[in-house]
Amino acid sequence: MKRFWKDLKGHYKYALYAAKSELKSEVANSYLNWIWWVLEPFCFMLIYSFIFGVVFNAKEPNFSVFIFIGLTAWDFFSRCLNQSVKLMKNNKSIVTKVYIPKFILLISKMFFNGYKMFIQFFIIIVMIIYFRIPITWNIIFVVPILLTLFVVTFACMTHLMHYGVFVQDLANVVTIVLRMVFYMTGIFYNIEKRLPPKYIGLLMKANPMALILSSLRKCILYAQTPDIKWIMIWFVIGIIVAAFGVRKIYKNENSYVKVI
Repeated sequence: MKRFWKDLKGHYKYALYAAKSELKSEVANSYLNWIWWVLEPFCFMLIYSFIFGVVFNAKEPNFSVFIFIGLTAWDFFSRCLNQSVKLMKNNKSIVTKVYIPKFILLISKMFFNGYKMFIQFFIIIVMIIYFRIPITWNIIFVVPILLTLFVVTFACMTHLMHYGVFVQDLANVVTIVLRMVFYMTGIFYNIEKRLPPKYIGLLMKANPMALILSSLRKCILYAQTPDIKWIMIWFVIGIIVAAFGVRKIYKNENSYVKVI
């Protein structure tokens, strides 16, 4: 762990610079520039709101905000995981010529996607004001919930980056698994209202994203206290899994260069 914190302290500026450069390059040839970072999830929110709110007559209060909160957190998680699989190969020109702790590439991607996510959270604030949704002291729980999201995401990314170097088809597998988890996470429906009671507890405890999305909605939309106990449990699980992932990356750093 000492090596991890030392490397993080010594290279976090590179992660910030790399994320900033990628953000600029992504919108360099676009007419709408950074507006696409908001427009894309906003359009998906409108589509889901129409399909499930109008066609399937969903009764969830403030359904548009409900969906946008889910899409914002899910996009960060899914994009980070998808990008981590081929991260080593996509940065071949860097890792084969200059030494850099490989997990720094993951941190850079989290900065990149996290910046987009926080812009989308600003849109959520605007929507809350527009729909006159009351805010209570429970909003402070957003901080530990987002910290848990970051830790769980980083933990998954470490292992996906490692095995992505050696398993060519892992990207396809991750895409399929994420699509399945997407429908089990409650992006466009309320798990606690739509599922039988005997399955709710199991799904919320076994699927950290379902727990995180439900918790965000509770403290932002419904003025309720989320299940902090299980948020903390997943935070600790994320720390442990991330520690094993970083250890695995350190152990195999030399083999990565040979394989790619």
